[in-house]
Amino acid sequence: MPFKTLLTVTGAHQGDGDLKHAAGLCEEIHAHLSVFVLVIAAPPSGGEYAAVVSPAWLAEREAEMEMLEKRTSAVSRLLSESAVSADVSSDYPDAAWADEVIGRRARYADLTVVGPDLLASHMLKEKVIEGGLFSSGKPILLVPKSTRATLKPKRVLVAWDANLEASRAVRESLGILAGADEVRVVMVDPIEDERHHGAEPGADVAAYLARHGVKVTVDRLPSSNRSIADVLRQHAIDTGAELMVMGAYGHSRLRERIFGGVTKSMIEGASLPVLMAR
Repeated sequence: MPFKTLLTVTGAHQGDGDLKHAAGLCEEIHAHLSVFVLVIAAPPSGGEYAAVVSPAWLAEREAEMEMLEKRTSAVSRLLSESAVSADVSSDYPDAAWADEVIGRRARYADLTVVGPDLLASHMLKEKVIEGGLFSSGKPILLVPKSTRATLKPKRVLVAWDANLEASRAVRESLGILAGADEVRVVMVDPIEDERHHGAEPGADVAAYLARHGVKVTVDRLPSSNRSIADVLRQHAIDTGAELMVMGAYGHSRLRERIFGGVTKSMIEGASLPVLMAR
């Protein structure tokens, strides 16, 4: 399915770099751009006695709402000068449900673009990624600093572990994969049994992709005492991949936060644009 609407999220203190990245992607594939301007509300003063509303907290909220209004106006002006079809919306949620608010907005886009400015913003980054992955049913595209994102890549790496999340990522990116000159399905330490990768790891997913016209190659790689994320990143460099496609959070978010995982590692240290789905 082609991407017809891209969503990007921006905050009050961010620059316009992410907007320009997203607008460029929309121009490339003739898509509509939705911009969601978000300021996460300051928590009430007084902790559990928050019913006691302080004048300072009220003043802080008023200032934040004013910043939200100014940023929304600035974004609207910027987009009015662009040739891209676009719309702007805004919200001022509390931190506790900001990811759900973002996820609901993302349900009306085909892809949420998380650019370098957003990746540098700790709280807003977390809320956008979690909302996009867990509350929208749609994929996200991470665009790290100093990388060039394209939705018409020539070389794509697919991180395949035969899990549901990886299957969804492949399905969401079929249009991109079919248009690429080279797609490498990469498995790290694949397990050869029917509950994992099958008798011939990679054969089933390669056949599936080939039926969709994808020019696919299967790479089975040993980890050799390296993390899976490091193996994938290095192979992406070695093969000149312009995009990585992978499933996200095969384990729970809590487990990933405590013990780490491929998703967490990729979010924190992606070396190329990564399309994730769950």
